[in-house]
Amino acid sequence: MVWGMTPAPIRRPMTAAYYVQAVLSFAIALSAVAYAIAQMPLGTWERAFLALGLVYVVTSAFTLAKVVRDRQELQEMTSRVDQARLDKLINEHDPFDLKTP
Repeated sequence: MVWGMTPAPIRRPMTAAYYVQAVLSFAIALSAVAYAIAQMPLGTWERAFLALGLVYVVTSAFTLAKVVRDRQELQEMTSRVDQARLDKLINEHDPFDLKTP
C-alpha cells in the first residue's frame, strides 16, 4: 500500500439466503394484511379505503428505502472525492522542501 492511500472499504456481499428471507418476509406481511382487509366485515368502500392505504404505505416504504440508499451512496461518493483530494495533497507535499508558501 502506498503511503497516504487508504484501503478500499470492505464490501460484504448480500447472501442469497438473506435476499430470500427479505423477499419472503415482505410477501408474507403484505399477503397477511391484504387477507385481513378482505376478511373484515366491512362494506366495499371501507375495504377499498383500507386497501388504498396499504398500497400507499407500501409505495412510501419503497420510496423511503430508495432515498436512504441514494443518500448513503452520495455520502460515500463525497467521502471518496474528499479522500482522493487529501491523498493527492499528501502525495504532492514534500516535507523537506524549504521554500516558504
